[in-house]
Amino acid sequence: MAQKQFGPGSAEAPASSGPATVRGNGRSVRELQRLSVRLRQRLLRIIFEAKGGHTGGSLSSVDILVALYFHVMRHDPSRPDWAERDRFVLSKGHSVEGYYCTLAEAGYFPVTELDTYGKFNSRLFGHPTMKTPGVEVPTGALGHGLSVGVGMAIAGMRDRASYRVYVLMGDGEQAEGSIWEAAMSASHYRLANLIGIIDYNNLQISGAVDSVMRISPLTERWSSFGWKVHEVDGNDMGQLVGLLDLLPDDPERPHLVVARTVKGKGVSFMENNAAWHHRLPTPREFEQAQAELAALVEKDG
Repeated sequence: MAQKQFGPGSAEAPASSGPATVRGNGRSVRELQRLSVRLRQRLLRIIFEAKGGHTGGSLSSVDILVALYFHVMRHDPSRPDWAERDRFVLSKGHSVEGYYCTLAEAGYFPVTELDTYGKFNSRLFGHPTMKTPGVEVPTGALGHGLSVGVGMAIAGMRDRASYRVYVLMGDGEQAEGSIWEAAMSASHYRLANLIGIIDYNNLQISGAVDSVMRISPLTERWSSFGWKVHEVDGNDMGQLVGLLDLLPDDPERPHLVVARTVKGKGVSFMENNAAWHHRLPTPREFEQAQAELAALVEKDG
C-alpha cells in the first residue's frame, strides 16, 4: 500500500495558534545554537546538584533536542495530548537531563522545577516517566523506544493523521535485537511518517562502541533494512535543521538520521571521554565547565 507524504503545509495541518503548533517557528540557527549552550549549562547544574546523572550523552544530544522542539516538531505545551502533535520518544532514556531541560524551556513545566531533579517526590526521575508533562512514553531499558515509535506511526498512518514520529536512539543501543525487529516492521509497513535519529557519539559506558559490539557500517546496515538513511553532523545546528526540514522526503520508506556527535560536547575535558558517561563533576570541574560554556555564549553574542 502506498504511503502518503506528510509534509509542511499539508492540507491536514491545523491552523496556527502560535509557534508551537506549526513546524519551523522562525528561530534563527544562531538563536538555536545559543539555546543549546544555555541548556548544556542547565543540565550540568541539575546533574551536579542531584549528585548523579548521565553527563556525556546528554551533552552530545542537546542540539538534536533543540532542533526538534524549537524548530522542527509541531507541538503545543498547553495541549500535551493534542491529537495532531508530532510524537517524540527518547529511546536512550538515560540521557534524560537534556530532555528535561528542553521540555521545561518549551513550557511543559516550570524551569524552576528542574531544581527538584533526583529529589524525593519529584516528577523528574533518572529516566523519563509519564509523570513528567510532555513525556510520551517511559523509557530507559534500551532497545524499546523504536518499537513504540513504530506503533505510533502505524496508528497515525491508519488514522490518516498528519503527525510525525521522532525516535532518538543511542549508538550503543544498536546492539539490542529489538531495534532490528522494529526496523524490519517499519520498512514493511512503509512508515514514511517515522524518523529515527541515532546520537552517534561513538562511546558508551564500557568504551568505544565498535569495540563493545561492532555496529559499523551503520548506514549500510540500516539501508539494508529498507530505511532511507541520511548522515549529518549532529552538533551543527545549521546542518541539523537543514536536513530535518526536508524529512520525510520519500513517501514509501521510514527515515534514519545518523547524527555524528561528540560525547560531552561543549566542555573540553569531557569531550570524547567515555569516563563522562555517568561521572559526576567535582565542584572545581563544574565551575570550569560552566565557564567554558559561558565563554561560548559570549563568543557567539
